Amino acid sequence: MNERRPYSMATRADQAAATRERIARAAGALFMEEAFEDVTLTRIAEAAGVSHQTVLNHFRSKEGVVLGVVEILGRETMDARSQATPGDVRGAVKALVGEYERMGDANARWAATSERLGQLAEILEQARATHQAWIVAMFGERLPAPPAARRRAVHAVHAATDVSTWKLLRRDLRLSRTETEKIIVDLVVGVLGENER
Repeated sequence: MNERRPYSMATRADQAAATRERIARAAGALFMEEAFEDVTLTRIAEAAGVSHQTVLNHFRSKEGVVLGVVEILGRETMDARSQATPGDVRGAVKALVGEYERMGDANARWAATSERLGQLAEILEQARATHQAWIVAMFGERLPAPPAARRRAVHAVHAATDVSTWKLLRRDLRLSRTETEKIIVDLVVGVLGENER
């Protein structure tokens, strides 16, 4: 006798999660190449191979899709950055620049238009806070102890390692990735006050 297994709730939940991730990844690919304003829900649906309504069912709005994209990219970024050993300036900069090579152009484009992104501008604020937390995790032992000096050093390392610095070096000045990494290392080491050149 051929018994049919009941449709599993876990299977349905897995399928829903897979669809949600497929939509977010398709949207992420579009946002990497185009301005936020130019990417529509219809195009996201087409890229993901689902209906417009399916996108809305999973995310409710374009802003919801962006939050899904940010969640995935944030996870991947932190995974990549965590490969560096705390205290290793060169390793940390190499990991960081690797992420900027992958999505720095989109990051820079979003940062440049943040005032037009409405509530999505909050995502950029969160990204800045996450970046500073990473700086402390990577270089905490080398940062000054007094709170004001430590804050100033974190801000300086942030400026040295920000996507806008990468964009200046790689895109505007057309430097190689290797030269870009060397310059960012020099900037970070300069802030940390060490002679590790």
